[in-house]
Amino acid sequence: MPALTEPNERGQPETVGLITPSYRGDLDRCELLFESIDRHIAVRGQHYVIVHDEDVPLFERFRRHDRQILPVSAFLPQWLRHIPFLKWKGRQYWWTSQGWPISGWHSQQIVKIQAAASLPEQRFCIVDSDNVFFKDFDLAPLALPNSVPLHVYEGGIRAHRPRHMKWIETASRLLGTVEPSFPADDYIDQIIVWDQATVQGMIARMESVSGRDWVAAMCRDRDFSEYMIYGAFVESSAAGAARHTRTSESFTRTHWDADELSAADILAMLRAATPRECAFCIQSFGSTPLATIRTALAAFYSENSNAEQKIRMEAA
Repeated sequence: MPALTEPNERGQPETVGLITPSYRGDLDRCELLFESIDRHIAVRGQHYVIVHDEDVPLFERFRRHDRQILPVSAFLPQWLRHIPFLKWKGRQYWWTSQGWPISGWHSQQIVKIQAAASLPEQRFCIVDSDNVFFKDFDLAPLALPNSVPLHVYEGGIRAHRPRHMKWIETASRLLGTVEPSFPADDYIDQIIVWDQATVQGMIARMESVSGRDWVAAMCRDRDFSEYMIYGAFVESSAAGAARHTRTSESFTRTHWDADELSAADILAMLRAATPRECAFCIQSFGSTPLATIRTALAAFYSENSNAEQKIRMEAA
């Protein structure tokens, strides 16, 4: 059955926007991501690429009618400021009057939440810059009035994942829910879909529980994950749960480790992908050169083009 779409106030079918926070260090990875999006996602809302203010000129060449390059300052409170000269363990930091400085990784999480709460579309696909699409991705099933897939790794948070344990505990504190017991469900994945009304409800809940601005509440508790907070909120909210459907399936084939992969390794990843997996992710902190990723992707396209040509010839 085809996916349903509701007309928006302009009389057009609802679309799903894309959000990608990034920075100059991921410029080349972003270029590959953008190429893959333009090739494999034909119908979409706007693609919002959100970067440090000083990095906007570097990303301007990627701007097009359906891709905006936006400054990060548009999505952060004035009291949260980038400290360009401060780095520790390779991470950049942001100064806050609400607690200790937070890392750029944490600021990106805040940006995702604020962007999804305030940009025009009502559904968003959050795509970090180390993802690459290698198959067509139909966003129509994710648009209103269809249900949003909530990715859940059931019982995935255990003692061997202490950071994830802290993140889900923080989510519980921020949302005022029952303290989690372990093993607990994990809501982290590479490509995540968010519903705007749910994000706005999540923000309202954090402010109600903390009695302060939601960004300030998050900055006071440094061990947080935006995906954990969203997932925990959906599970604790009747309205949120009604908009979502739990699933263990992912849109992404992921290599989580930092070791260097060969083109053959990557090609094997793509061949092994499930029908739902239309993108792959090789972590940006890993040692696999981008050129190797491009080589594997070209080989995959060539391989599939030859297979399609053979099928057409046999059918003729």
